[in-house]
Amino acid sequence: MGVSLGGKSSGRGRRRGGKAMSDINVTPMVDVMLVLLIIFMVAAPLMTAGIPVNLPRGAAQALQTQDDPLWITVTAKGNVSFKDKKVFDNDEYPMGDLAPRLRAVAEQTPDRKVMVRGDREAQYAAIIDVLSEARRAGLTEAKLVIESDPRSR
Repeated sequence: MGVSLGGKSSGRGRRRGGKAMSDINVTPMVDVMLVLLIIFMVAAPLMTAGIPVNLPRGAAQALQTQDDPLWITVTAKGNVSFKDKKVFDNDEYPMGDLAPRLRAVAEQTPDRKVMVRGDREAQYAAIIDVLSEARRAGLTEAKLVIESDPRSR
């Protein structure tokens, strides 16, 4: 801490010669950007979770897909939900609403891949109904999604 003796200022905020400092201080902006980056890194995985299902386990390799598939989830109650950025949101619907929604997807993109996530407690017939309706709608490629079993490694 210094004390100024005399009529001169301590130099805070001003350069020599009495001119105002016109440089932009970027440090607060960088701090805010880093905080936002951390918030989005933590929040991003939480936003893609969708409807929680208890997937069956099995010996399978990780899924490699380059496309944006249509995710259909079959819940333990037998309801379905769609995760699709182009047509539907991620709400639960009764199985009866399945056919018109799949036809709407097939009209927009007939070569769309379908990924079916079936809850472990869901009836096998409900999952087969989803695959059958996808085929009838014109969506020819469908895959079942399971959770990898750590014992199979």
